[in-house]
Amino acid sequence: MDRLLWLTAKYLFLFSLGGSIYYLIEVLYSGSSHPAMFLLGGLCFVVCGLINKKVAKTTPIYIKMLYCAVAITYFEFIAGVGLNLYMGLKVWDYHELPFNFFGQICLPFSIVWYFLSMGAIVIDDYVRYWFYGEEKPNYKGIVN
Repeated sequence: MDRLLWLTAKYLFLFSLGGSIYYLIEVLYSGSSHPAMFLLGGLCFVVCGLINKKVAKTTPIYIKMLYCAVAITYFEFIAGVGLNLYMGLKVWDYHELPFNFFGQICLPFSIVWYFLSMGAIVIDDYVRYWFYGEEKPNYKGIVN
């Protein structure tokens, strides 16, 4: 039971950290955000950390970033369909951007997610090292 409690606390912390960082990025970028973005950011942060941990250590970080960008784009689409199309909250609208899909995801933001995922991977690695005693991150030449 102690192990389950420890893991729950760890992932709640990582979720909250990722959600807070994403919410802050969005406020700094656009001047506002929606509370759902905290939840989506937290989920994506945890998923990027899990991708980084579960994919072989020999996999270059740029490949892990690609996996993360695909996962983030997937979650963004699911959230967009629910929040924007079904609930009508109009949290975001990518209709005006090129290569969009139902205005909920688009290629330009998938590219943004690719580059932001590097930050998520590195922050997740160091938080796990500093606070949870996990392996010290080692980025030899950033591309392994």
